[in-house]
Amino acid sequence: MFDRRLISNFDWVLFATALGMSILGILNLYSACYFSLAHTSNPYYLKQLYWLVISVFVSFVVISVDYQVLSQRAYLLHGVSLFLLLAALVVGKPTAGTQRWLQLGGFSFQPSELSKITLVLLLSRYFSEVTVSKYYTLRDFCVPLLATLLTFFLVFLEPDLGTAGLLFLIFFSFVFLVRLVFKHIVQLFLSGVVLLPCAWFFLEDYQKRRVLAFLNPGKASLEAGYHAIQSKIAIGSGMLFGKGFLNGTQSQLRFLPEQHTDFVFSMWAEEWGFVGAMVLMVLFFLVLSKALKFAVQARDRLGSFIAIGLFLILFWQVSINLSMVTGLLPIVGVPLPFISYGGSSLISTWVIVGLLINIKMRRLMF
Repeated sequence: MFDRRLISNFDWVLFATALGMSILGILNLYSACYFSLAHTSNPYYLKQLYWLVISVFVSFVVISVDYQVLSQRAYLLHGVSLFLLLAALVVGKPTAGTQRWLQLGGFSFQPSELSKITLVLLLSRYFSEVTVSKYYTLRDFCVPLLATLLTFFLVFLEPDLGTAGLLFLIFFSFVFLVRLVFKHIVQLFLSGVVLLPCAWFFLEDYQKRRVLAFLNPGKASLEAGYHAIQSKIAIGSGMLFGKGFLNGTQSQLRFLPEQHTDFVFSMWAEEWGFVGAMVLMVLFFLVLSKALKFAVQARDRLGSFIAIGLFLILFWQVSINLSMVTGLLPIVGVPLPFISYGGSSLISTWVIVGLLINIKMRRLMF
């Protein structure tokens, strides 16, 4: 029998905020491809609208299944995501020197977007089931560390440095969340510091140029630092109120690269200025604060862990993207949730919204 409390606990504020941000993203994409509309039969903003309809439908499917049922299949779901990552490396569709996409009929799908969510489900189930008297030890982290390393390795090979780094940020955030013994935290940190320089030898040439351009922008070549330079020009030229919708010079004259994906915030800030950027920040803050609130109110440890994990995905994606486009981090290709173009990214973001509402709806169900 259907319980009416599920409907009464549906969080319409979070749903409306997510929908509003997605619509703002579509408007931003309309501006991004405005001058090419006459020559494009299926522009980005129209495709993103189709993906939004699909994403909302998928979100309601996720909402309809109890998150505890999903958690029971966490290991299986993550195993499927690992298989899809491997399939992308073997038979995936090559795009711009990367192999991140699987062709499914007439659609392209990026498995790494799914792997972020399934990893959170796996970590949440593991730590909700494995209890200790006071602190966890490194031995307790063997299973989650192995799962994270395997996922990181497959994503890194695509190559997708941004998502690979995001996976490790999620894992280490869980390390602090579940209270690892302090000396083991130090050991993990020092191990990371020692191994980090080794990653240099596995980077692609274009990734090395971006890192060098970030570390020494004064001596970077124009080609290596072009993305960051144009992004900062676009953001700065927006000033207080922006240049107006469809009036951004850096974006409309195509000086700003990847303005529909990685650099959508730069385009938004140019056209809507500091005020518009702050409006977007407030909306992100509302979504993130909702995730933390649901984590506190969840009916069990599992729900709290999942909500925190989903918060971490959104928080780190937003932080990395904004730091990237403002020159605080190297260009690593992390999309801005709700705003950047991409079906896989939009669907995964709405799955996160669905899971958060799922946890909120069932907080009083026992």
